[in-house]
Amino acid sequence: MLTSFDARTGVPLAELTASGPADIDAACAAAAAAFAAWQGSDGVTRGALLRALATALEAERESLVALADRETALGPVRLNGELDRTAFQLRRFADIAERGEPFKVVDDPAVAGAPPAGHPAMQRWRVPLGPVAVFAASNFPFAFSVLGGDTASALAAGCPVVVKAHPGHPQLSQQTFALIQRVLAAQGLPAGLIGGVQGAAVEVGVQLIRHPLIAAGAFTGSTRGGAALAAEAAARPWPIPFFGELGSINPVIALPTELAAQGAALATTLAGSIALGCGQFCTNPGVVVLIDEAAGLDARAVNDAFVAQLAEALKAQQPHAMLTAGMRRAFDAGVGHWAEAGAQFLQREAAADDQPPRPVLAQVGATEFIARAALRDEVFGPSSLVVRCASHAQALQVLQAVGGSLTVTVWGAQADSAPVRDLVRGAMAIAGRVLFAGVPTGVAVTAAQQHGGPWPSSTRPESTSVGDAALGRFLRPVALQEAPAWLTERAGRPL
Repeated sequence: MLTSFDARTGVPLAELTASGPADIDAACAAAAAAFAAWQGSDGVTRGALLRALATALEAERESLVALADRETALGPVRLNGELDRTAFQLRRFADIAERGEPFKVVDDPAVAGAPPAGHPAMQRWRVPLGPVAVFAASNFPFAFSVLGGDTASALAAGCPVVVKAHPGHPQLSQQTFALIQRVLAAQGLPAGLIGGVQGAAVEVGVQLIRHPLIAAGAFTGSTRGGAALAAEAAARPWPIPFFGELGSINPVIALPTELAAQGAALATTLAGSIALGCGQFCTNPGVVVLIDEAAGLDARAVNDAFVAQLAEALKAQQPHAMLTAGMRRAFDAGVGHWAEAGAQFLQREAAADDQPPRPVLAQVGATEFIARAALRDEVFGPSSLVVRCASHAQALQVLQAVGGSLTVTVWGAQADSAPVRDLVRGAMAIAGRVLFAGVPTGVAVTAAQQHGGPWPSSTRPESTSVGDAALGRFLRPVALQEAPAWLTERAGRPL
């Protein structure tokens, strides 16, 4: 059985039936049966489905948001905005499919003569991988869930999906699956095109990614969970690509000159980002890097003032309840690991288990941060760790110790200089997205977006789980050499 809980009170809301091995097998078989026709569908057909799903979500907004709020405690304002984003994503991938992006071809006409200059006529097509196992996230019950970006981009690419719903919002997932089936029936499409399984047990996800009919996996969640599933995908007799967006600590580098100019405002902005959504964002700014040197400026005093302002601004934040009791325990444990590693706490207040957590701010030196792995682990919740560096060179060492992050933010890089270039180069070396203003929370769904970075932030740093390029994860290239005219004239349109 699978229990739905009220996220604010912990009271059980309902008992649902978890998917067993036969259910998972049936969902994968139905997706495989739907693949032949869907991979051959045109952009208009794919776009029509994606638009219908967006419209259906909006039509059931009131009941879906109310249910999501009970199961996640994220609040109706945030959840309505997230539903809007989800509908936008579906329609954006509809646009992408309708204008033929999945079918784009590289046409390379024959060149007379011997190689290497001469070559036969070739076309480079892209074809869908096959049924995709989508693992929904806990912290975005709409946008990274059953009808989230992974599902939208896979469908636009011509791939059926089997979604493993997150156990943190099972009733919402069940209602969304029902909505999907009504849309598929109305469109005259097979029910297996978008399948779903549920369950809190690890075995549900493992069986899904191991299933021989699954051709790829897409995951948003913890580093530990994503790494385990990636290992399963790689260990199959026929390994498959696994696109995991995992943990990230998203360093914010605040240069003293910028803090001297607007430290108080930046402290307020950063505190809001740290506590936003009770810190349950993959782009939560978990590390603040300060450099205690600057020409013509008492950088240490400036940084001290900023840290005090940040602590006060965080103290004023009022986070809501965390998504699940398990996440609350993990947050408390993560903060405890900071204490064990010698971090100095600047803002830390006790909160009862039945109350939302209070924001946490701690501070360590760069040497300790680099030496102690526990300080570099993601603490999923309203918290951030200030790392004090003696020099720009030491700040670069801190970035290298992080290893990989979805984002790095650099405040104060407006003027070109050798140290600034070094920091920007170091940021680009470890992150998928580098910001020079604002805060990392908030990921735009757009053409240039890159939501993915080096390990441990993702399993495939060349891919993105947000934005137009997410479509490319589920397509593979095929070169057609000296193909007959009837085929080349299709110019990538599916057979």
